[in-house]
Amino acid sequence: MKKIAMIPARYAATRFPAKLMQLLGDKTVILHTYDNTVATKLFDEVIVVTDSDIIFNEIVNNGGKAVMSKKEHESGSDRIAEAVAEMDVDIVVNVQGDEPFVQKEPLQKLLAVFIDDTVQVASLMQELKEEKFIADPNYVKVAVDKNMNSLFFSRSPIPYHRDKNTSPVYFEHIGVYAFQKQALLKFTSWQITPLEAVEKIECLRYLENGVPLKMVVTEYMGVEIDTPEDLIRAASLLK
Repeated sequence: MKKIAMIPARYAATRFPAKLMQLLGDKTVILHTYDNTVATKLFDEVIVVTDSDIIFNEIVNNGGKAVMSKKEHESGSDRIAEAVAEMDVDIVVNVQGDEPFVQKEPLQKLLAVFIDDTVQVASLMQELKEEKFIADPNYVKVAVDKNMNSLFFSRSPIPYHRDKNTSPVYFEHIGVYAFQKQALLKFTSWQITPLEAVEKIECLRYLENGVPLKMVVTEYMGVEIDTPEDLIRAASLLK
């Protein structure tokens, strides 16, 4: 089974422009992500897919592998689907460019679910415990069924804590996906769906087309860089 990691890397991020080229310690965010993904030694290839000459040069000039997107894309999944369409590959892992603390164990657990060939798409989540992050729309939450299949993703807190005698568990969706190649290509053939458009969460397109994501719990994925404040937290963590 051939496995590759693709890292979609868009320069003009809406909430934090040029965030992938921000310095975190002595490296840029995107170079941390690339190097740490390679260091897991789980993949036959690791490739950054970008719309930016700046990011392309950052990776290539540091000995990495990158390709340029041929056209504009709505999502990271669309971007990597274009890149893998002609590749001979079975499983594609989408590691977001703003995940500089990539580690081996969560990705290994993610790949392991494909032993079950009915799994088309899988992704990671970690428990959210701080109220400020549960309420923060920059943190995408996910609710799952008893078999760890996704039920819904939202920027709102889910579940809603109406019964104060209960103690709900909140999970943050980590933007790391794994796909069977054909599932990824099918995703790009679908139109953007209503819930996806409202929430701006691309994996809702799978749910709205009847494809659940198998969710895998990880205890630690570091900090996802979405805002300048996240970069400060990441810098503290790096130290």
